[in-house]
Amino acid sequence: MNSSSIQSIEDVFVVGAGPVGLWAAAELALAGVPVVVLERAAERSPHSKALGVHPRTIEVLAMRGLAGLFLDEGTPVPRWHFGMLESRLDFSVLDTPYPFMLAIPQVRTEELLEEHARAKGAVILRGHTVTGLGQDGERVTLHVDGPDGAYTRTAGYVVGADGAGSTVRKAAGIAFPGTDTTSYGYVAEVRLSEPAVTSAHNEHGALISVPVRDGRHRIAGVDAHHNGAADPFTLEALRETTIRVAGSDFGMHDPGWLSRFGNATRVAETYRKGRVLLAGDAAHMHLPAGGVGLNVGVQDAMNLGWRLAAVARGEADPALLDGYHDERHPIGEQLAEHTLAQSSLITATSPDGAALRSLLNGLLATVPELSLALARKLSALDVAYPSDGHPLTGARVPGRFELLESGRPVLLHRPGALGAEAAALATAMGIDVVAGEPAWTTAAGVVVRPDGHVWWASDTADGAEVMTALRGLGATFSRAIRERTGRS
Repeated sequence: MNSSSIQSIEDVFVVGAGPVGLWAAAELALAGVPVVVLERAAERSPHSKALGVHPRTIEVLAMRGLAGLFLDEGTPVPRWHFGMLESRLDFSVLDTPYPFMLAIPQVRTEELLEEHARAKGAVILRGHTVTGLGQDGERVTLHVDGPDGAYTRTAGYVVGADGAGSTVRKAAGIAFPGTDTTSYGYVAEVRLSEPAVTSAHNEHGALISVPVRDGRHRIAGVDAHHNGAADPFTLEALRETTIRVAGSDFGMHDPGWLSRFGNATRVAETYRKGRVLLAGDAAHMHLPAGGVGLNVGVQDAMNLGWRLAAVARGEADPALLDGYHDERHPIGEQLAEHTLAQSSLITATSPDGAALRSLLNGLLATVPELSLALARKLSALDVAYPSDGHPLTGARVPGRFELLESGRPVLLHRPGALGAEAAALATAMGIDVVAGEPAWTTAAGVVVRPDGHVWWASDTADGAEVMTALRGLGATFSRAIRERTGRS
């Protein structure tokens, strides 16, 4: 499709066709919202920046029936690192059906997510670069350079998922405070004559080597003797670093990708400004430590998708979008904190740094609670949103993912605990009603949001109480209730 075939007005434009933009587009399309993705690159990059899908992201995929596709192609890794410490975090004890990091190249992740988004009806255009935008109270106007030249389009909302250098964020005037780069890391994909799965950390730097597809190995780390981006990063430079840190270059040759990166860490001041919203690296940039960036971004999109779909369909007050910033901005701040902490550990090559690493290695090996807390943080299974109601409200639901494949909320209640009138009201609100024990809790009834967090819960959940609760939730969806029930 070229620019001339795009409708003049769309409900939502998503800028960026990485995993975050693709997931946001798929969620909108699932809800029946017309959505167009604009991607500046003419073709997908052959290089995989990310290699891992963490447990909560697999749960997100399971909520839409996609987990099996990824599990079939990925490799489960039940022990993962924090700051490249030798004592690994044990994911196998996590409270999830997916107690592991799933190793799968980002290239394949993007291919699977793009197939999913297109199947739901999202339009994805490559070679279309957003150069600026403007907005008023009713719409956003995008300025785009496409294959056929420059053009403008208007939409109700725009999602910026266009990376750390986000044009959308800059054009919307959203500040991006944080810290500048103080150290540099490197990443490369090469072939090895002496394949090795190894890690090392000493006074010369840090290194980890793992196999990726097509017979290549990913080598990443830091070099204590070269801390800067100015020097060219060549195969010979990588070879010298690897020999210093690991004692061998493992016969590396045929480089496919060589890159340096810094540990600059920033979080957008707001994730929403009017009709412009940010997700993924456009909202938070950081050292790629622990392989969490892609995952937090997809979880951003999951939180945003159902909200924006309801607003774009005219079924919810735009204030519902404020909850996206309120819930996800603190997660971005936590991400910044623990990746900065990991940066300090990875670059701790001095004697005092070695002492710190030795102390933490010992604690991780002997204090299971510490290992579990960090594993839950990296996996995002510890994410629970604030609530002033029932203790379960805002909590992650650890199972029954198949109930959410429609992308609609679910009212799960004990058999016999719900009256016909309450069930009818829930249905009128677009909430699926399912009788069955909420196995993860003693609550008699819960409403689960489309993103797998508890919206409302009750220990008794009789018909009258559910009616009151649904009307409370429905204050946000008042237009939908009026249309579907005939109430004034």
